[in-house]
Amino acid sequence: MGERLVNVVVASPLHQDALELIKAVRGINLVQVSPLIVAEKKGDGAAGAQLDSILAHAEVLYGWIHHLPAKVATRAPKLKWLQVTSAGVDRLPKEILQSQVIVTNVSGIHATPISEFVLYLMLSAVKQAPLCFQMKQEKRWQRLHPTTLRSKTVGIVGLGSIGREIARLSKAFGLRVIGTRRSARKEGRARYVDTVVPREQLGHLLSESDFVVLALPLTPETDKLIGEKELRGMRPGAYLINISRGAIVDEEALIRALEEKWIAGAGLDVFTTEPLSSESKIWELPNVIFSPHISGEMENYEIRATEVFCKNLRLYVEGRKFPRVVDPKKGY
Repeated sequence: MGERLVNVVVASPLHQDALELIKAVRGINLVQVSPLIVAEKKGDGAAGAQLDSILAHAEVLYGWIHHLPAKVATRAPKLKWLQVTSAGVDRLPKEILQSQVIVTNVSGIHATPISEFVLYLMLSAVKQAPLCFQMKQEKRWQRLHPTTLRSKTVGIVGLGSIGREIARLSKAFGLRVIGTRRSARKEGRARYVDTVVPREQLGHLLSESDFVVLALPLTPETDKLIGEKELRGMRPGAYLINISRGAIVDEEALIRALEEKWIAGAGLDVFTTEPLSSESKIWELPNVIFSPHISGEMENYEIRATEVFCKNLRLYVEGRKFPRVVDPKKGY
């Protein structure tokens, strides 16, 4: 009898070098279905039927969440494992999270690009970069009075891999670091973090910080975690930086806080609705540094994500456990 092959379906379009990484894993039968998914969405019934036939035998599925086939849990009854190319799984269909399918993500690969992005936002704030850009457009020469990061305090809400790397870079700039961790039960310390406080002491972190950085997943527990009460609890000269998910912040309360100067400004890479509506007041606010959900991007993202998948795939083929899986109850 021949070797049993694991049926692996790739739902996202991948460059050839990424596909070659997957093909190098022994013991698999690889099928790329992204063209069929695109054709089905355009109403091609034949493509949909062909996709049904492939999904009926799929054991492993890999791809971006927004590239997954429609009703995948129903159409892939033999599916045992889904590997997504993101860290967050809040946009994953509930039918998957509520099923017996094991879900793994690529948590950890975003630490470098996102932590660098956070430092860029903090430096832009203290060096008044947006105003300098505006003056260049207006051909206006005006002396400014930038400040420094050194000796300021950054409060990091969420000390996962991204939060810990933000802390490390912040210490290199001489900042004091406070952080919250879901598992913290009492005040303590951690590497590169001067003070770790339980989530219940979020108010203390907000009142102490010149920069508040949101680096935690979106779950029912963190939905609208930052509302009017929390924003009013921040320092008037403080900045809110959100590189996690837009829904963690009450966006209407944040707009009021920025308009009425409860806080000095915000660096926003994520929003409640994306793309950001052209009607949103956020576009017009001069104290907002905007970016279109790109803080986690890097030049080799597809390769990095596929390397994580291939490492997990080898474990799966060998019948070994994954080092980490998504907990549906926690949402990460």
